[in-house]
Parts: sequence; structure tokens; C-alpha cells
Amino acid sequence: VLASLSSLMGRGATIRGEISSVGVGAAESPSTKEEETSSNDDLKSKRQAWSRPDLIGTSLLPTTLSQLESDQEFQSLSKKIAAVGIEGMTKEERAKRRRALEDLGVPNFMQFVSDNCNEVEVKVLKGRQLFRKEPKILQLNIGLYCNQACTHCHVESSPLRKEETMSAEIAARCLHLLQSTPSIDTLDLTGGAPELNGQFRFLVKMARSWAKENNRKLTIIDRCNLTVLLEPNQEDLVDFLKHNEVRVVASLPCYGEDNVDAQRGRGVFQRSIAALLKLNEAGYGSSRYPELSLDLVYNPSGAFLPPGQSSLEVDYKRELMEKFGITFNNLLTITNMPIKRFADYLAKEGKMKEYMELLVNNFNAGTVEGLMCLDTVSVGWDGAIYDCDFNQQLGMGIIGQSQNESHDDKNSTKKQKLNVFDIESLLDLQKYSVRTDNHCFGCTAGTGSSCQGATA
Repeated sequence: VLASLSSLMGRGATIRGEISSVGVGAAESPSTKEEETSSNDDLKSKRQAWSRPDLIGTSLLPTTLSQLESDQEFQSLSKKIAAVGIEGMTKEERAKRRRALEDLGVPNFMQFVSDNCNEVEVKVLKGRQLFRKEPKILQLNIGLYCNQACTHCHVESSPLRKEETMSAEIAARCLHLLQSTPSIDTLDLTGGAPELNGQFRFLVKMARSWAKENNRKLTIIDRCNLTVLLEPNQEDLVDFLKHNEVRVVASLPCYGEDNVDAQRGRGVFQRSIAALLKLNEAGYGSSRYPELSLDLVYNPSGAFLPPGQSSLEVDYKRELMEKFGITFNNLLTITNMPIKRFADYLAKEGKMKEYMELLVNNFNAGTVEGLMCLDTVSVGWDGAIYDCDFNQQLGMGIIGQSQNESHDDKNSTKKQKLNVFDIESLLDLQKYSVRTDNHCFGCTAGTGSSCQGATA
């Protein structure tokens, strides 16, 4: 017994020694404290250097307008649009994509999907048509005015697009459709720079207030170009977004200054970093405030597919933290669609056929069930309804019969492009198939693409 007690006492001393040792290890040594202090000071210094308080309340517009005046490609495109119109340009784009696919011996999109997918496995596919699920996302493009003019912009926004802006009447009708569609859990506001539209704050405040009053879980998304947060009269914008628990989805196509400025305009990178730091300071992008989500969007700078979303997110988080002390929640990767400004770039470089071949060769049947057109309804600034934001820019509206009681002929079977006044609920759209065309290959290539990021 004495021997056992002695052994236990000896073991107790050993255990106490281990605990003591662990205790010493857990307590920070002077050198560890110094390293952490140095690291924190370094981060603080980086954040201070890049926060650029001198830019707050200053406008990017003069720089953007100056660049547009000297941009020969933009001037040439503007003249062409003036000559043939947006619809004429859209038809021309479509013809170029169609010729590229014909040269490759590839059929139209829906025939290709039908040939490469099993209708039993892909339940949304019926007789070479795609049919909607219950709508989950109401996406509103509330105007094309923007303080930037990015080279990849599929909606061709710029400071010159002042007239295409949503009215109060249409905004109110969109809120009615939101309230009358129980399945909607996300209100997605985009543009242009949506924050510069007069209806932006009205939509956010009314939607958030209604959701709280009715105990309805609703995510409100602001698709933000970041630089708008520094524009004059937007000094309180971050506080407004925070107060209304708006999820910020922000464009940042690279974590390098040269690449961002080449794609988005001179001076955009530094303003974007300053804006991200401003969001971080308000609590965005921190695990402590899950209601203040900050997601970044990557899109390729050329005719290639985005890399894997999860692996690229790791790179983004490392680089932005190490260089600027910036944190964010998620990275979304989006494929460049062969439409509008990117289509112009492909045509100019003689790469339309090459890019279409890339999209077709990387077709992934696993992306079809997750296509955003299946559970998203897109509404243009003029109230017209579309399957997705890309169809919106191509003028491919949903074709159907008006449900409006004030319609001249209630018994008419005439079909037309629908707008927000033609339906009483977004569920009314489920009976119509999705309109597709050859640009849709962009959403089914690789890991898929949508406004919510990869789909497979």
C-alpha cells in the first residue's frame, strides 16, 4: 500500500509538472507577446495606410468620364449603338455566337442539354425545356447609372446611363410581389450602382421593416461596386446597410492593383480597399456579426474560366489579410458571359469561337439543377420580368398572359412580354418555361456560374 501511495504521489508530482508545463506553455512568453504586438501594430499600420480618409466624400465620376472620352473602343461602340440600337447589337452578338457554334458543330443550348442530360435525373428538364422551381430570389436591377464603366460589365453601366432608372411606382409594385410570394427569401438589389438610385433606400427600408413585422426571414443583398461607399452624399451608407442588416456582395476581380484598375478603371483598386476597410470597421466580414455578411465576387479578366471557388477563396483571404488587414466571409466566382462588353472584346480579339468552344467543352450536367433561372426572378428598371439578369440585358423577357384584372380583354389568350403589373404573385410564372439561348453555356461550364457563385 505504501509502495502504491508512493507511486501515486510520484505520478501526482509528474502530472502537476505536466500541468505546470502546460500552464507555462499556454501563458504567452515575452517573445510571443512581442511578436503578437508587432503583428497587431503591423496590421494597424496597413489598415491606416489604406483606409484613405481623404477619399471619403470625393467622387470617381470625373476620372471615369475622362477615361470614357479617351476610350476609342467605347466611343466606337456608342456610335454603333446609336446607329443600330441595343436590339440590333444584341442580334449581332447572337449571330456571332451562333456562327461560332455552327463552326464547332454544336447544336443550340437546349438540344445540347437534352442530349447530355437524363430527364429522370434532371427533374427540371422536360422535352427540351427547363421549368422553374418555386422562386426563392427576387432580383431587381433598379438602374444602369454607375460611377464606374468596367470593361467586363454585362449590363454596360456607366455615368452616361442616367435615364434608365426605376420609378417609385415600379419599386412599390416589386415590394407587393415580394410580399405576395411566400417562397421568396432573398431580395437582391443590383444595377449599375444600385445605391445611387433614388429607390434603393426605400426598397431596403420597406422590405426590412415588413420582414420584421411579419417575422419573415429575408436576406437583402446589395451588389456593391465598393467605390460608391466613398462618393459624395454616401458617407452614411455603411451605417444604413448595417442598420438594415444588408448583405454586401462586392466586386473585386483581383487582389492586385494593376489587374483591378485595368478591368474597372483608374483609381478603383485603392478606393475599393478603403471601402472594404470601412465595412470591416463597421463589423462586416467578421464572424462576431453573422448578420453583417461581406462576400466578394471574382470574375476572370480574360477568355478563361474561373478557378475553383473554395481554393481561390483561401488565396483571397490570405492576400487581403496580409497586405491590407481585410477580412470577408465568402468568395463567389462568376464566369464571364459572352454578351455585351465581353462579347465586344471577344469579337475584337477574334476569340468568340475559341471561348464558345471552351464553354461547350467544359459543359457540366451537374450544374443544370442549380441554374439560377430556375429559382430567381429578374426585374428590370422598367418593370419587365426576366428569367435572369443575363436574359434581361439581351431583352429576352418572359412571355406569357397578363393576370392583371384591368387588362382590356380578360379572356384574351394573347401572349406578351410580362411586367410586374401583369402578375399578382411571382408564383404565377411557374407555368412558363425558361427562355434560353447559346449564351447559357456560360452558366453550365466548369463548376457552374450564377449571381450566387458556383452551382456545382
